[in-house]
Amino acid sequence: MSSSDSPDPTTVPDPWQALNELLAAMDAEIEQVYLARGIKGVRPRFAYPLVRLAHTGPLTIRELAESLGRSHSAISQTVAAMRREGLVTSEPGPDARTRRVDLTERGRSLVPFIEAEWRATHATVAELDAELPHPLTTVVEELRRALERRSMRQRVLEHLVEPPR
Repeated sequence: MSSSDSPDPTTVPDPWQALNELLAAMDAEIEQVYLARGIKGVRPRFAYPLVRLAHTGPLTIRELAESLGRSHSAISQTVAAMRREGLVTSEPGPDARTRRVDLTERGRSLVPFIEAEWRATHATVAELDAELPHPLTTVVEELRRALERRSMRQRVLEHLVEPPR
């Protein structure tokens, strides 16, 4: 049976779509907070690395990624976007394979507001958790523990029916 003979699995609703849309909408709302304060070009995903750099000083992309618990690739992309917005500089590091990231004056000047927004966002998450019958932070922790018991990979493999070759 070729892939054209089987039904298109993407016609079934994506179980993660609602969560992805909700997270994107929440980020867009936070970005509106920045814009209302006249802060252009700053996205919520910039907050964590900007605040970290303000407190640590310059770091390589690898050091920044490790300190934030993010992948090197994700932080590299975020740093490139922040550099385009004039928030950070990126200079060659101790060897040719590393880049050292530091705040620009613009980035440094925004950190106090970004830290305030960070605290307000955390207070908002706590408020939302209190309104829910199943707090999201609890659900996320329970999901993490379930995946520690049996990984996503193991679970996918249990359901995987490979097509004949």
